[in-house]
Amino acid sequence: MKEYWTSLASILGVFAFCQTILQTVFPPELRFATAKLLNKIFNCFSSYCYFEITEIDGVNTNELYNAVQLYLSSSVSITGNRLSLTRAVNSSAFTFGLANNDSIVDTFNGVNVVWEHVVTQRNSQTFSWRPLPDEKRGFTLRIKKKDKCLILNNYLDYIMEKASDIRRKNQDRLLYTNSRGGSLDSRGHPWESVPFKHPSTFDTLAMDPEKKQEIMNDLEDFANGQGFYHKTGRAWKRGYLLYGPPGTGKSSMIAAMANFLGYDIYDLELTEVHNNSELRKLLMKTSSKSIIVIEDIDCSINLTNRKNNKNNVLSSSSGSGLGCSRSYYESGLGEIRGGAGGGEENGNSITLSGLLNFTDGLWSCCGSERIFVFTTNHIEKLDPALLRSGRMDMHIFMSYCSMQALKILLKNYLGCEEGVDLDEYVMKELEEVIGMARMTPADISEVLIKNRRKKERAVDELLEIFKVRAKKNGKNGEGDEDDDEEEEEQEKRALDSDSPKQESEVEDDCKEASEEEEKIK
Repeated sequence: MKEYWTSLASILGVFAFCQTILQTVFPPELRFATAKLLNKIFNCFSSYCYFEITEIDGVNTNELYNAVQLYLSSSVSITGNRLSLTRAVNSSAFTFGLANNDSIVDTFNGVNVVWEHVVTQRNSQTFSWRPLPDEKRGFTLRIKKKDKCLILNNYLDYIMEKASDIRRKNQDRLLYTNSRGGSLDSRGHPWESVPFKHPSTFDTLAMDPEKKQEIMNDLEDFANGQGFYHKTGRAWKRGYLLYGPPGTGKSSMIAAMANFLGYDIYDLELTEVHNNSELRKLLMKTSSKSIIVIEDIDCSINLTNRKNNKNNVLSSSSGSGLGCSRSYYESGLGEIRGGAGGGEENGNSITLSGLLNFTDGLWSCCGSERIFVFTTNHIEKLDPALLRSGRMDMHIFMSYCSMQALKILLKNYLGCEEGVDLDEYVMKELEEVIGMARMTPADISEVLIKNRRKKERAVDELLEIFKVRAKKNGKNGEGDEDDDEEEEEQEKRALDSDSPKQESEVEDDCKEASEEEEKIK
């Protein structure tokens, strides 16, 4: 046994001596060059090519690394044997990932590729403005050389798109609002956010099924229309105007749209925005795949029809000597409503021109896949320039509750199915009076909530209320068909109330006033 240990010690001594000789004869530079040459020779005979995707590129985080990590998480949970499990902030789902130094085979367009998650210890750090992690992480992609030109670019684009979808599905949607007075949060952002948990969907929305399906189809076409918008040279955005009486479900419609598309919501409070420049900055800080909402726009900003105010504008522009700078587009008529002192005295001076540029100007395309939604109770009060196609592409009238909408409410609140839980005679009576009753889904929902444990009582009370309201409306001369048609026609009257010729006349008068002012000076 002693001879065995003596022989082993002698062998180790020889190895140490040979290593010292090699380090002396072959310096590190020569060894590195030799290893590089051998690697090139190996690559010449190898049928594979390798691509390294590191976690940190210099001092910046590599976006492709995060995308690959998310993409592989969708298949690792099924095929992997050793997994890492994580849950990100503001996420409602767990994410599986490759364990350290593990590999997985993926297939794209019939071609097999191999991903390996490589984790090594980082060497001693030199001076850096940003502290680096102790471990050096990265993915190695192995592809056959003959398949490199066929799939590489398309494969990476597919990974980025797929990762974006996974991230949006896993991450809880957020509801943003602009900070009070234009202040910034701790991260320098002008938006404050909370998790968006609104349960409204198109299935629970009280609206005619055909109308809902039309809206859903339009939203799907928009979300899948990147190529179409690019081909036609249009900014990838769309505008929706929701108008109708209070309580008809405009806010619920916005929540259903967000849940249907998986978008975040930016609720813009115009009274907290001081000027057009600040409005543009808020737009720049919104993300793609989002819905930008301005609710009750007729109450937060004065956008009354120029036809009713044209004379006041002309007299103001010529009498005050301010020229076009005080025209309708830039005057107090288009400013935020403040106190008795007017918009400018309160520090708010958003103009109609600024709002139009916000929705349809050059600044509106500083992002992609965004939806603008305006709501109003009085569409006839809005200026036609705000309602035209390209700004508000789809106008959705939120009417009083119809029979089809009532069936949805009865199913949501009472669990009643047509022809099963409800008597046919009762349904016929409801259908006869619901048009004359002119009740909003919010009013009907309140009746159903109070009696949700007693279905028959809820339906009977609702029928009685319908009859009372219908009788009252009949005495006041309010017919269901005539009133609905009148409210639908409000949009047409708003759009046709100001012709292009009248708009040009206003601009011409402004130019003349400006020229007269220059002559006087």
